[in-house]
Amino acid sequence: MTSSNCDILIQGGGPVGLACAAWILQKFPEANITLLDRNSVNDDDLAQADSRGIALSHGSKLLLDTIHAWPKESAPIHRVHVSQAGRFGRALMTREELNQDALGHIIRYRDIHLTLRKALRALQTKSPNFTWEQIQNDAEESQIHAKCIVHAEGGLFKKQDWVESGRDYGQSALVGLVEVEKAEPHQAWERFTAEGPLAVLPSHYGANVLNLVWCGSPESSQHRLQLADAEFLHELQNEFGSRIGRFQKIQDRRLYELGLNYRKEITKDNEVWIGNAAQTLHPVAGQGLNLGLRDAFLLAEKLVGVFSGPRENQSPTDVQNALQEYAQSRKADRATTIGLTDFMARIFTSNLAPIVMARGLALSALQWLPPVKTALARQMMFGRR
Repeated sequence: MTSSNCDILIQGGGPVGLACAAWILQKFPEANITLLDRNSVNDDDLAQADSRGIALSHGSKLLLDTIHAWPKESAPIHRVHVSQAGRFGRALMTREELNQDALGHIIRYRDIHLTLRKALRALQTKSPNFTWEQIQNDAEESQIHAKCIVHAEGGLFKKQDWVESGRDYGQSALVGLVEVEKAEPHQAWERFTAEGPLAVLPSHYGANVLNLVWCGSPESSQHRLQLADAEFLHELQNEFGSRIGRFQKIQDRRLYELGLNYRKEITKDNEVWIGNAAQTLHPVAGQGLNLGLRDAFLLAEKLVGVFSGPRENQSPTDVQNALQEYAQSRKADRATTIGLTDFMARIFTSNLAPIVMARGLALSALQWLPPVKTALARQMMFGRR
């Protein structure tokens, strides 16, 4: 790669970086953007890659629809049942209560990735100043000079090259696909156990094949990973109960370490951090990618405002001011989402009697105080606005 210049450099070809580029080009096709992507040019490798189910809110669907980047295969969630294992307190959320088509959707990570690549390629045909570079190492990034640098290459917890603020929850998430006896279509279950949340979520493989996310200590999770299928299903049945009948089959088990990592400041001079490069969250509320997509969408609006005007009127100060405005506009949503996720991750893993009692009361309050439940659900769906 030879040295080059551009207005906007986006580092990272994951869903958040791709979405940011797509939203900029949709609003301003002439934008001078370079996107650096560590993935190969074709989609063959990605098509066989990460198949874990990711929760996307209905708000994220509405955003992705604007760039025709919603995957064809998705599993909508119409109801969410939340409870404590062996304790009182439960809550049920439904789409009817919120007058929405769905509360959320479960999509394979690779499908989100591939659909965004396809959407960006369609925009690329009408964007003469957009360059999509495949790179192999960090040295290639330093050869590009940009008026604005967008860091969108986040990575997973403990696999990131930055650590600023946050906590290690001392938990791992075991994910996989589980076949059950009699699941209700479009139903999601969130069960809080002594070790952490246990979620059973819809998939597009059929009503009785569900996505499993089972959080526990690293030791317990590693133990479960190594169990024979029959023993694993027996332990899962004991922990979850019989609400959806018998667990019959498990496949594609994998582990992910869980923690919170976030930047206090998401801008510096002409640089900005979005998605997992700005914050990595516990999956308890399924908010990580949703928050990242909101980052990308709102940043795109700010950058279009700067770079779509006459070039002779653009200055480094304009870029810095736009990024500062962006950071200010994201404070409430980031703080609320990070705080809520962190609170849930910690409060639902405590076994202290007063906290267990308070959890049950809180879940009961959600069920019997509709305005509180609606406010929480809308935060999950659309973020803080």
